[in-house]
Amino acid sequence: MAKIKYMGKYSGNPDDLPTQTYREGSVKFKEPETMKKLAIIANIGALIVAVFTLGLFYLRGGIGMFGNFGIPVGFLLVVVTMLPHEYLHAICFKEEVYVYTNLKQGLLFVVGPEAMTKGRFIFMSMLPNLVFGFIPYILYMIWPNLVVLGALGALAIPAGFGDYMNVFNAATQMPKGSLTYLYKTNSYWFMPKEA
Repeated sequence: MAKIKYMGKYSGNPDDLPTQTYREGSVKFKEPETMKKLAIIANIGALIVAVFTLGLFYLRGGIGMFGNFGIPVGFLLVVVTMLPHEYLHAICFKEEVYVYTNLKQGLLFVVGPEAMTKGRFIFMSMLPNLVFGFIPYILYMIWPNLVVLGALGALAIPAGFGDYMNVFNAATQMPKGSLTYLYKTNSYWFMPKEA
């Protein structure tokens, strides 16, 4: 399992991030060029998804749920789970991994310089969204009395929008058998050389 290091506030300089050597022949993902552009897209996407998840949350609970103490508790849990969300990403790495905050742009993120398969990259990207978002939300949809879980899921699902962008990029851009790695603030894929 990975050795996880909490690094604190991101300086804003991609050269300060731990990285492996750029691999010749790597193909850069078609993704936002900078952390600032990523934050803008992710935050707008999260707002759009939140309209949907919150709408279903309220439709499932009905008008009687207004004033339910579970709603603010669930919403507060979203903030409490922000750092554990990143640690769930981090445990999917095999080598050293680093956790950063970039609260100015509304982001927390993990940097792991190792290369990984498409499947592990997608699992790593989705794991915290499943644990804190989709599973609590689905449980609430089945049992609407679980308001705290519903409120948590309703906001945790949209909060993972940047992760969904990574999943989409990996699923649509990485050929079968390729590996991906992070170089500075962008993801790349490459075909490993046959042994």
